[in-house]
Amino acid sequence: MAAIGAVTQHASAAEVAAPTVVGADARRVEIPRIASAIKPPAGSRPVGAYVVTRGTQTYTCAGGVFTGASVPEAQLIGTGGRVHHFKGPSWQSERDGSMITAKKTAESPRAGTIPELLLTVDTHTGTGILGNVAYISRLLTSGGVAPAGACTDGATAAVPYGAVYVFWASKR
Repeated sequence: MAAIGAVTQHASAAEVAAPTVVGADARRVEIPRIASAIKPPAGSRPVGAYVVTRGTQTYTCAGGVFTGASVPEAQLIGTGGRVHHFKGPSWQSERDGSMITAKKTAESPRAGTIPELLLTVDTHTGTGILGNVAYISRLLTSGGVAPAGACTDGATAAVPYGAVYVFWASKR
């Protein structure tokens, strides 16, 4: 594990260059190891790393069970300050308003928790902290699994979760 800039990365400095902490509201975040199935494309470079400070995955009951896609609602803090993660899935910088949405590209299961993911950004709004993000890694997940057992159709359940999100720019 090597300390690189403001992000501690499980890689050599030659493999990954990392962003610096920007602003008083920013925090240093460690980038965990990334499973080969969900690594961003070769040449991608991290532009921010964030940890969930408070988050839920909300499930809706259908057919008597909580299944299907969940809706995230989370507050993140990291190298670029605070980011709000919400339905879309979307991420918006609270500092400059830049926003991205993304779609799941690949996943890596983790026992007893929601899977780790690689997402590909499909829309950008603004040119700030998130302006050049092309990929997002959801790593080191905890919690967030749909409740087991019967439920009433239409009922919702917000399940707490944690994760580290790493935002990546494409190869230059």
